[in-house]
Amino acid sequence: MEEAEQKFITAESGQNVTLACLVPTTSTIRVVKWSRADRGNQYVLLYQDGLFVPDDQDPSFKNRVELRDRQMKDGDVSVILKNVTINDAGTYECRVFTEETRTLKLIINITLRVVAPPPGPSRGAPVKLICGLGVAAVLFVAVVSGGILIYRKYIQNQKPNR
Repeated sequence: MEEAEQKFITAESGQNVTLACLVPTTSTIRVVKWSRADRGNQYVLLYQDGLFVPDDQDPSFKNRVELRDRQMKDGDVSVILKNVTINDAGTYECRVFTEETRTLKLIINITLRVVAPPPGPSRGAPVKLICGLGVAAVLFVAVVSGGILIYRKYIQNQKPNR
């Protein structure tokens, strides 16, 4: 079995996650293959000679995974997995074929754990609360001001005419 770096990541469902993979080489990268051991022959992403190869991509990853840097500067062959779900949990393997190694070499294994987001108000709740309090304050001022004007008018009408 090939030796590779091991990494563990935890993400919340709905987040975008970067699976980092860096190739320590100055050689030209020919193939980048991201896969999951539990998916058989289907892969997460296959990039070969400057093109994405969609033929045997696992359908659950279509339109949800992309290279972080298509130019793969400094050997960066990391991928971004968009809108992760509980079903995305598992161990991902990054393999790279370079002119130097002449083999599809395992670089890193990343075990992704996906958890449900914490319960509580939605992320937009503080803005909604502030807006609601602002509207309530304006209404309060309007009602109080109107009440004062009506009271003054009433008092003026109660004074005897001289």
